[in-house]
Amino acid sequence: MQLSPVMESFILHWGEMGSRWGLNRTVAQIYALLYVAGTPLPADEIAGTLKVARSNVSTSIRELQSWGLIARTHAIGDRRDHFVAETDLWTAAARVADARKRREIDPTIEALAGCLSDARTDDAIGKDAVARIRAMHDFLEAAGGWYEDVRELPQSKLETLIKMGAKVARLEAPAKKPKKKKGKGRR
Repeated sequence: MQLSPVMESFILHWGEMGSRWGLNRTVAQIYALLYVAGTPLPADEIAGTLKVARSNVSTSIRELQSWGLIARTHAIGDRRDHFVAETDLWTAAARVADARKRREIDPTIEALAGCLSDARTDDAIGKDAVARIRAMHDFLEAAGGWYEDVRELPQSKLETLIKMGAKVARLEAPAKKPKKKKGKGRR
């Protein structure tokens, strides 16, 4: 596949951002390529377009599939597997958030619960340390619960919330008193 300069810039930037988000650069670039291409591509064409090793493409494809960000498809007359990106950004973002919660937050909550359970029989741990572990556990549990609540909202409601931005925070904030205007004194 021949990339236009804009497509190349998009893919390169996405790779940079992906690495900042903790993803392998090639994984992010493959998603960006499939997203911007808008057509299913076989792995060998992905490798050739991005100038990366075929083995790296295979590993990256498996990772993207595990995130639910790409799917395998087939083309008539071609025995190779082709891959297509999830292009609905709300669906892609939800899948990433779900996977991150499942892979990062849930195991951490479980580990912290284990620490709290073990702390009952650990005479060497102080009350302050237990309190900090409990605070972290409770915070992550609350954040996970909030995520579950938000995740159940219909997409239209999520879009409205995001578009509202900081206005959401002001819904519960007390009204600010108007500032008194300072008048010019007489001389």
